[in-house]
Formats: sequence, C-alpha cells, structure tokens
Amino acid sequence: MDDVKISTEDFQQFREYFYRRTGIYFDDSKRYFVDRRLIERIRAHGDTQFRRYFTFLRFQASGEEFQALTNLMTVNETYFFREASQLRCLVDSILPEIVGRKRPGQPIRIWCVPSSSGEEPYSIAIHLLERWIDLERWNVEITASDIDTDILAAAARGVYTKRSVQNVPAPMLAKYFDPAGEEGYALREDIKSVIEFTQVNIADLQQTRGYRGFDVVFCRNLLIYFDDLSRRKAAEMFYDALLPGGFICLGHSESMSRITPIFRVRKFPENIVYQRPGEG
Repeated sequence: MDDVKISTEDFQQFREYFYRRTGIYFDDSKRYFVDRRLIERIRAHGDTQFRRYFTFLRFQASGEEFQALTNLMTVNETYFFREASQLRCLVDSILPEIVGRKRPGQPIRIWCVPSSSGEEPYSIAIHLLERWIDLERWNVEITASDIDTDILAAAARGVYTKRSVQNVPAPMLAKYFDPAGEEGYALREDIKSVIEFTQVNIADLQQTRGYRGFDVVFCRNLLIYFDDLSRRKAAEMFYDALLPGGFICLGHSESMSRITPIFRVRKFPENIVYQRPGEG
C-alpha cells in the first residue's frame, strides 16, 4: 500500500459520500477495511492519488466505477437456512394470514433484500416446496435484490461451497443440488428459475419506487450497517413496498421498534416480525 495513501481527511470525505449514496456508514473501526478496498480500486484505475480518483468517482457519468467500488465495499456473508425459525414462521403463521385475505388468482409476493449470493431467497423457495402444503394452490413470486452486481451474478449461477450448504439436510441436498467440482454444489435449474434477481440501492428512492405490492419482505442483517437516519428512511421505504397487512422480517439482532413506530410488532410462536397496519 506504500504507493497509495489515504489520509484521515480522505477517509472521512469518502465515507460521507458513500453514506449519502448508499445509506451505509463506516465508523472509524472500519478504517482499515475501507482503506484497503479504496486502494485496490485506485490502483485498478491506474492512479496513486486519492484526490484524482475521488473526483473521477463522483463525476463519472456511467457510474461503472462507483458500482465496482460498491461491490468491494459490501459484505456478503450468509448460508442456507440461516435463522430458520423465520422460515418456519413464514409457513406456519405469516402465510396463513396472508392467504386468508387473498382472492383466488392473486399472487403472493416476497421480496428478499439483500439477496447476497442467493442462499436466503433459495432457502425460502426450498422451504416453501418442502413445508407449505398449500403451495400448489397459490402463485408465489420471489424477488431477490442487492446493490452488488457481482454478487447478483454469483446468486444467479447458484454454485455453493460445502460451508454454504452445511445446514441443508442430506435429503434436500440430494433433491435440489448437483455435485459441482471439489466439494461444490450447484442448485438445479428448476429452483433457480423461481427467483427473479434485481439490482437495487435501497437508499435511492428513484430505484425503489418500482418495488411495491409485496406481502412479505425479508431484510435480515442489513440495517445494522446503517445509521439511525438511514434506518428510518429504509423502514419508510419498506412500509411503502408492503401491502397493508404485509410483514417484514429482520435479523435476530435488529428491532424495528427501535427504528420507527410505523410498524406493528407481531409475536408469533416461531419469531417476532413486524407488520404494516391495515388489511390487504
């Protein structure tokens, strides 16, 4: 790193810019993480000066460099059937309420954001296939979104390591995956085809405006990277994305009650989730 220097002022200027663009805030404890990835992109750009690179980053019309840097700055750590109690809650408690107010032929729409490398939306699909006895009666649409275009491409490929599938029971592993290389597993095409992957920055209201009419949102372990203001804005965006009576599931360390009062707390036997008031 000796040829590229990131000063404290540079770091502070960049993190404010990145925060305004994405809602993600890097505190001082993330300084080394941010510096390393900034330096990687500065070198890839063929430069050694943060100032020149930062000017290019802000004013590049196509936005390709900002996307490349964002792909480096976002963390994508997940695995299949993480926080499985929420999947049980979806089937045993949430969906019975939803279908109780649906008319025949109306779709059930689920939005999973961030999608990361696909383990979460694919887990939802597999769990519905395995556990929801009413699935054949309803058209379920699953949309999975992320800000990171590289990770979306990986999700669409659907190839995973042994660690990613460590919680998948052996019968399900044999049923839904094929061997891929040394200790790798590839999802079968019929599972991959049920997920629609899209790129979205949830801090950009222009991009999220098209995301409406969802019955359930899974947004687990994303808001912990936001500050209070960004969390409130994201919560309001999710409120608008949900139908009245729709549900949002957060990570086990996250609480919508500490962010905003606009959602109703629902304590189901399997899990605590949050509901947009009103009837669908």
